Amino acid sequence: MSAFLRTAASYAWRLLVVGAAVYALFSVLGKFHEIAVALFLGLVVAALLWWPTRRLARVLPRSVAVAVALLGSALVLLGVLTLVGTAVAGESTTLAREFREGLDSIEEYLERPPFRLNPNALTDLQSRLGEYVSSHRSTLLSQALSGAGRLVQVLTVLALAAFSSFFFLHGGDRQWSWFCAQLPPSVRARVGIGGAAAWRTFTGYTRGIILVAATNAVLVGLALYFLGVPLAVPLALLEFFAAFIPLVGSPVALAVAAVVALAAKGPLVAGLVVALIVVIGQIEGHLLHPLVMSRAVSLHPLVVAISVVAGAIAAGVVGAVVAVPLVSVTWSVHTALRDARLAPEGPAAGDPTAGDPTAGDPTPGGPPGDDG
Repeated sequence: MSAFLRTAASYAWRLLVVGAAVYALFSVLGKFHEIAVALFLGLVVAALLWWPTRRLARVLPRSVAVAVALLGSALVLLGVLTLVGTAVAGESTTLAREFREGLDSIEEYLERPPFRLNPNALTDLQSRLGEYVSSHRSTLLSQALSGAGRLVQVLTVLALAAFSSFFFLHGGDRQWSWFCAQLPPSVRARVGIGGAAAWRTFTGYTRGIILVAATNAVLVGLALYFLGVPLAVPLALLEFFAAFIPLVGSPVALAVAAVVALAAKGPLVAGLVVALIVVIGQIEGHLLHPLVMSRAVSLHPLVVAISVVAGAIAAGVVGAVVAVPLVSVTWSVHTALRDARLAPEGPAAGDPTAGDPTAGDPTPGGPPGDDG
């Protein structure tokens, strides 16, 4: 019994130390979450642009290649946003008219059996909303001003992300080598192995989720276009960004599309959009994720769901987006270190280049651990 208590006590204080370390880490990230988000976005950009940057670096100086890749991707993004803005501006008048007509048809439908809604219910709701806006005008104005301050924070985060991504692309391998050189020789090999595994998983996840999101957006856009639903391009873009939240984001975005279809085209088209939700969910879950994401992310769907919910509780939408790649990277590092420990002949513990994720990379300036 005493041996059991000693063992339980030894594990208990270790768990307490780990819990305190995790709490301290999240407390620090909470204080500086803008910096953490900017660095995460910088790593995402580096993972996406590493391959074209390496190709451009064969004919251009490294700095010029990085600048061309970043500016080219920024122009593509601005072009897509301009296309979406043009589509919204061109269809806003038509959508407003169809939305009003759709609300009238929905109200008439709800007044009939089996719902038998009070005919004055929606009218009362509209008048109450008007009264609320009139009575809380100052509060809404202050919230709008705080939203302007939030916009400044977002622009600052984006600027820091672009700045950090430039240096990740330009000298990521040198930064990683410098970091490993500051560590004690006895742990450099294990840190190198873990870094290589983390970068492979992160780049694989990033490229995979981009491909999955783009495929979903194309399918949604084509389906909404052929069904005649207005704002097909903006809704497809919403589906693209929502796909970055696994299991939850895509159904929410398609639910928004179903509401627009219900207001503009009626219950039949809305039902077809709901069927589209089921079909795309099956394609994503049984075809895209197994083919595209299995190499980078080998997590059980329950683990993915718990990670998304926990991330959302801890840090909102940003936490839901970051949770799955963070858990995947952590698990891949654990697996790589376990395999290295069980290997019959591992790298020398004191070799500063053993397990270095940049070893063998023929192109200077690449992010750590990219296997090309």
